Amino acid sequence: MEHFNPLLKEDTDSKKFFTIGEIMLRLTPPNYEKIRMTSSFEASYGGSEANIALALANLGVDSTFFSVVPGNSLGKSAIRMLRSNDVHCTPMILSTPEETPTHRLGTYYLEAGYGIRASKVIYDRKHSAFTEYDYSKVDLHDLLKEFDWLHLSGITPALGYNCRRLVMDSLKAAKELGLTVSFDGNFRSALWSWEEARDFCTECLPYVDVLLGIEPYHLWKNEEDHSQGDYKDGVPLQPSYEQQDMIFQAFVERYPNIKCIARHVRYAHSGSENSLKAFMWFEGHTFESRLFTFNILDRVGGGDAFASGLIYAMMHNYKPMDMINFAVASSAIKHTIHGDANITDDAQSIRDLMNMNYDIKR
Repeated sequence: MEHFNPLLKEDTDSKKFFTIGEIMLRLTPPNYEKIRMTSSFEASYGGSEANIALALANLGVDSTFFSVVPGNSLGKSAIRMLRSNDVHCTPMILSTPEETPTHRLGTYYLEAGYGIRASKVIYDRKHSAFTEYDYSKVDLHDLLKEFDWLHLSGITPALGYNCRRLVMDSLKAAKELGLTVSFDGNFRSALWSWEEARDFCTECLPYVDVLLGIEPYHLWKNEEDHSQGDYKDGVPLQPSYEQQDMIFQAFVERYPNIKCIARHVRYAHSGSENSLKAFMWFEGHTFESRLFTFNILDRVGGGDAFASGLIYAMMHNYKPMDMINFAVASSAIKHTIHGDANITDDAQSIRDLMNMNYDIKR
């Protein structure tokens, strides 16, 4: 039976979103405990691309996720969680031990920070089913042909050579089919080096329409003489409007295929209180969002919530300032929700936050 998202109702004109990535088991000590102290873990599932698919599905977007999980109870449970949030999982592959010899679901441990103590992540994802699968067996044109939007991230290619080929081949297939392509560099130092990430992610840029974040990419001032440096050299993590506008302009001059660039800027006052704002280049102009300050319940997935908010706003033709404010509000509200993903199921609550409306809704 075909999976149906009841949030779509009769909206047959809804754009169809597709994303590819690894979903993992997340294990978290309760009550902000440290891993070395805990005697139990709370289990959930997450992963950057899965988080975005889940957030969009909760907002009523026709959202499909492709991954490989082992054909055992853990893999089936991950799919069940996605389906319970109205994510289409029909393309998902439940692999056999012959296809993925180690036959395991990737895992990560989250030690949630509190106050002045920062959060910490420990990965246990090497030789997962997703990284061992042979993607040459997948017809990517057939997989993507019914969709309007493809989202990928720099986490997937960091997992191994076959995953890098999957990402690059998916980018090429999507462009041949005319899909809108969004890409989030999402650098993870535990998975690959800064230079490896910059080298590969830069190769992806000619195929990208919507770019999330400005790293890890090479943006040489002179392609023939790298000693002249990168446009981003020396720009602080919290740039001024003028500094950010300069970088955006350099990106779109080098890659005119890019229709939109957005990145959020975080101000960490402590492990429990942060502020966020964002910059976006769209239709020839750079926009700066409002600043949101909030207490943190769960920080993981904040960047994915920003990405899903921007994608949702673009799909629904928001005005530019509303696009970037909705994206930041989506990220801010995610910080108040346990788990990896923004499970907010009505866009109005995000718009209320976007407009600084905190009144009780009744």
